Amino acid sequence: MKKILITGGAGYIGSVLARMVLRAGYKVRVLDNLRFGGEAIVDLLNDRNFEFIKGDTRNENDLKKAVAGMDYIAHLAAIVGDPACAKEPELAKETNLEASKKFYQIANEAGVKRFVFASTCSNYGKMNDGDTFVNEDSELAPVSLYAETKVATEQFLLAQNQNNTCKPTILRFSTVYGLSSRIRFDLTVNEFTKELALGRELVIFGEQFWRPYCHVVDLARAVQLVFESDIKKVAFDVFNVGDTHENYQKQMIVNEIKKQIPDAKIKYVKKNEDPRDYRVNFDKIKNKLGYSISMRVPDGIAQIIKVIKEGFLNNPDEAKYKNI
Repeated sequence: MKKILITGGAGYIGSVLARMVLRAGYKVRVLDNLRFGGEAIVDLLNDRNFEFIKGDTRNENDLKKAVAGMDYIAHLAAIVGDPACAKEPELAKETNLEASKKFYQIANEAGVKRFVFASTCSNYGKMNDGDTFVNEDSELAPVSLYAETKVATEQFLLAQNQNNTCKPTILRFSTVYGLSSRIRFDLTVNEFTKELALGRELVIFGEQFWRPYCHVVDLARAVQLVFESDIKKVAFDVFNVGDTHENYQKQMIVNEIKKQIPDAKIKYVKKNEDPRDYRVNFDKIKNKLGYSISMRVPDGIAQIIKVIKEGFLNNPDEAKYKNI
C-alpha cells in the first residue's frame, strides 16, 4: 500500500482527498494544525489505514516527523485566499512560501517520490485580451499576496534538480465550490447559493468578470490522478485543473442559481475594475492525463440548495464556515 501524506488534510479540499485515497487503498497520514478544528476528519480516526499528526508546516520537526516513511505528498496546507492572506500577511508568507520550500527539501532528503503542490489559477491575474483563454504557458501576473506566494513556490519547485528523488507537480486549481466535510460558504458559488436559498437579497459587485470553477471532489480527483500517472508525464510539470467549459462570470452563476430558485432577489452594483479577470483553458490535463470533471456548477448549486433547504446545518451563517 502506498503511503500518502496530506498537509491541510482537515481542510475543505484535504478532507475530501483523504477519504478518496483511503477508499482507493492508500495509507493516509494527515498533518494539520487544526486551525479550523478537526470535525471534518474525526471519523477517520476509526480507520486503521489513517494516521493524524497535529503540527504546523512552519515547524521543521513536525515536517520531518510527518514525511517519515511516506511515498507521496499532497501539499494543500496554506493560508488560502486573498482576504485571509491580506489579514495575516506575515503568516501567509511564512506558511505559503517559506514553509513550502523547506517542506520540499525535507521531503526530498527523506526519499519521498512525488510532491503535488496545490497552486491556483489566481496566478494569471488579469487577461490581456478578454476574448482569449490563458493556459499553462501564459504569463503569470499575480495581483494579491496569496497568488504571489503561490507563484514564488512554483518557481522554486520547478528550479529544483530534475534528478532529485522527489518529483514535484504543480496543480493550479480553479475556484472551488461544492460540499465537503468542512463546508465553506465564503466561496462564490457556495455563498451566492446559500444566501439565495435562505431567501435573502444577494448584492453582486462586478458581475462581468471571469473565473474558472471546479467542484471540490474533482480537484481532489486531480491530485489522485497525478499520483497514479506515469511519473514521466507529471514530473516537473504544471497543470490547470478544471474544465474549459466551466469558466463563468458572476452574472452567469446567478443565472444558473435562478434556474433552480426562480424567485431569487438580486441587486447588481456596477464595478468597472477588478484586478482578477481570467478565462482558463484546461486542455493540457485532459489530453495528457485523461482528466475530466464529474460535476458542473449547476450540480454544486443543487447540492447547496438541498443542504440549506432541508436543514442539514443548524446555522449556515456560523463563522466556522468561513476562512476569516
